[in-house]
Amino acid sequence: MSEFWLYTKLGFGHVLDWSAYDHILFLIVLTVGYTFDNWKRILVLITLFTVGHTMSLVLAVYGVVSVNSKLVEFLIPVTIFIAGLYNVFTAKKTGKNDKVAILYGVTIFFGLIHGLGFSSYFKLISSNVNSKILPLIEFALGVEAAQIVVVLLLLIINFIFQALFRFSKQDWVLVISSVVIGMVIPMLIANKIW
Repeated sequence: MSEFWLYTKLGFGHVLDWSAYDHILFLIVLTVGYTFDNWKRILVLITLFTVGHTMSLVLAVYGVVSVNSKLVEFLIPVTIFIAGLYNVFTAKKTGKNDKVAILYGVTIFFGLIHGLGFSSYFKLISSNVNSKILPLIEFALGVEAAQIVVVLLLLIINFIFQALFRFSKQDWVLVISSVVIGMVIPMLIANKIW
């Protein structure tokens, strides 16, 4: 049971690590346009992100894929930048029901990229474990729990600014997405591959 909590806490801490806040930034741009009414869609999105994240860990831990870590460290902020730009260009739309399948597919794909960024560290810490499937599942549960906490806090902040301070949804999405884009640009420059 203590090993269960070890990997679950590791997954939880992975998301909430303030020195590596890229995961949180992605969750922000992924869900900033939603409210509590959209809880089912939000849960599907963050779960799909966890599935993609976990799939890439499985593939890396079992040696199916091996990637250049410098490339992955560049692609992670690219995914955040793209999601932020998508928000900026679609903020005027009233609903986010357009092309849901594409949104879900992109979320899984971006989860794969983010998971690859953590794969070498996960391989290292799980190297003394015979079967890596259970630690991967435990880690994924921690990631999912932390994502739910982050998104819940974001939804509360969304509610406060939109309902109490009367920010329009469009303005809120534009402001938050622009701030995230501004935070990601230095990450892109720092991790450039050219």
